[in-house]
Amino acid sequence: MIDKLSTQHRIIIATIISFAFFVAYDYFFIPKNTDVASSAKVEQKSAPSIEFENKSTQQVSSSTVAPSKADGASYIATVKSEKFELKIDSLGRIAKYYLNDPRYQDSSGDRIQLIDSDFGPKPLEIRFKDRELNEAAFANSYTSSVENLTIEGEAKSITLSQNLGEFTITKEIKFEPSGNYIVDISLNSPTEYFVTPGFRPNVIADRFTFHGVLIKEADDTKTVIDDGDLKVAQRFLDAPLIAAVDRYYTTLIYNFDGGFDVIVDGDRDKNPILFAKGIQNMQFGGYIGPKEYETLFLINPKLTDAIEYGWFTFIAKPLFLLLKMIHKGVGNWGWSIVIMTILIRLVLYPLTYKGMVSMNKLKELSPKIKELQAKYKGEPQKLNAQMMDLYKKHGANPMGGCLPIILQIPIFFAIYRVLSNAIELKSAPWIFWVQDLAAMDPYFVLPILMGLTMFLQQRITPANFTDPMQEKIMKFLPLIFTFFFISFPAGLTLYWFINNLFSIGQQYYVNKLFEKRKQEQTVEKGNKK
Repeated sequence: MIDKLSTQHRIIIATIISFAFFVAYDYFFIPKNTDVASSAKVEQKSAPSIEFENKSTQQVSSSTVAPSKADGASYIATVKSEKFELKIDSLGRIAKYYLNDPRYQDSSGDRIQLIDSDFGPKPLEIRFKDRELNEAAFANSYTSSVENLTIEGEAKSITLSQNLGEFTITKEIKFEPSGNYIVDISLNSPTEYFVTPGFRPNVIADRFTFHGVLIKEADDTKTVIDDGDLKVAQRFLDAPLIAAVDRYYTTLIYNFDGGFDVIVDGDRDKNPILFAKGIQNMQFGGYIGPKEYETLFLINPKLTDAIEYGWFTFIAKPLFLLLKMIHKGVGNWGWSIVIMTILIRLVLYPLTYKGMVSMNKLKELSPKIKELQAKYKGEPQKLNAQMMDLYKKHGANPMGGCLPIILQIPIFFAIYRVLSNAIELKSAPWIFWVQDLAAMDPYFVLPILMGLTMFLQQRITPANFTDPMQEKIMKFLPLIFTFFFISFPAGLTLYWFINNLFSIGQQYYVNKLFEKRKQEQTVEKGNKK
């Protein structure tokens, strides 16, 4: 049934409202600047016996690990390199982890601290399934082979030991300069235990991206569990990579030879926490630090799977690789975004061109459509038939203007995720006033330019509004979007601004073609007379 709102405008408005809801939800409902300490304390639980079944994934009805009682643990070793500094506490865990790179300083100019010692669990923490043994493990201190270790150019190792009477635990950790490490855990006698990469980095819970845990499964699929979403403990077999992540940083462990037997348990706020099962000896790799693609790729290309882009990863990852390739050529992430945006628009040009042509044709037919609506008022079936004949006669497609918009939605959301997740943009300057593409534009220049270009694009785009309310909504959209984009990363706003400029140029060109065609038709009619 066709009424005052054309099918085309219904879909366009639905698309815009969907996007507005998406960004509004990110803006208002995902917490920002949230101290994770308030939600990361692990709930005290018992350690029941679990019979492991031969399934790749299963739900676990209750916790498989005993609680940590580790507040006030002292430090027994410090490891330093050019990129990081970490402290190992008396429970054999990485209790503090600092990034030395000035790009990762906080708003006060201090080093970013990814691991906080005031709550747990922490990387390399071991919990035993046996409650008595677990309590003994948290009551007795580890010893370290060295108190201070400096890594300069080559990897160095440290050995941690803990004597629990019947059991002796040894952790030999080999630290690499890039922030990754190799761990060899051995017990003198077999017993079931769990080791964790720790809770996700203790920075902030921002409003843009995924925060929680990621499990790379044996079949190469990925399972992600957001903070607050773990309703029941879960189990995964032969998982080669498990990572606790926030927007920019991760703490992860990996074993690409055999994988881990993984339990995902939760704290009192249903935040997921990762545990890998061991029996006696266990060897794996680990990494703490920024989710920088190049760094992860050089350690092991498979570690780049820890960079999560959400539903549109299959589009987002290639787009990021394209952006990265452009950056290698131009050396500036801002100009790389500009070039990538233009390339995407060039690829989509034939599609968007057809859409713009279709919208111009529909505008030309607007007077005839209004006549038909008046003539067949109250007769929807006849009106539909007459309008279809009109479209067919003039070669117009009522869906032609909205189809390109629908097809571009996945691309936009993929770019949204790329430019929100890429730590490469953090502290990366573009031009003059924009010195950090991962932060909001401090002078609001880009959001204002984005709003103005959106308004201009709206002015020159053919429209066939028959509903005053519909027209008012469309007129206010540039202002609404400007408001949303004020606090968005400058890199994302830059993309949208350049995209608008390209759309304006393309629409102007199509409008000129139709204007020229009208003039030619007018001349032909005059000559015939």
